[in-house]
Amino acid sequence: MWSDPNLLKVLKGDGVVVMPTDTLYGIVGRAQNASTVEKIYKIKKRSPEKKLINLIADWEDIKKFRIDPKKFKIPQFNEPTSVILEDISFRLPQNENLRELIRKTGPLVAPSANPEDLPPAQNIDEARKYFGNQVDLYIDGGTITARASKVIRLHADGSITILRE
Repeated sequence: MWSDPNLLKVLKGDGVVVMPTDTLYGIVGRAQNASTVEKIYKIKKRSPEKKLINLIADWEDIKKFRIDPKKFKIPQFNEPTSVILEDISFRLPQNENLRELIRKTGPLVAPSANPEDLPPAQNIDEARKYFGNQVDLYIDGGTITARASKVIRLHADGSITILRE
């Protein structure tokens, strides 16, 4: 599913896609395109104060956000974990196929596929009911009932604050 040629074309064209991520269905777009990110906020009806999680292909990608990876001691994770560094959230997916897609597109914002205050879509039909034609492409990955990632804040001194289990 992550190798779908339409997926790469839409993302590189700064479109918005509902697709499986490494956890839930996400509403996904290129993180470094301001208009795409703004569109995702609008579609989700999300407050701009609530930051979006950025999926990265490797920890070196955080340099694209002007964060020095050498400044932090980033631990290995054995479960999907989003890490907040300097008020920006990142997640390194464990799925290598998804990471390969990110290598081709650059970092992707990937909040869960639902409007604020509604449960995340568990399948494409639910996502279509939420977003209709506001999204450029839907990628069907079947029913997904996984939970959202763990969220931690990693401090420069190496300490960790758990924000969501």
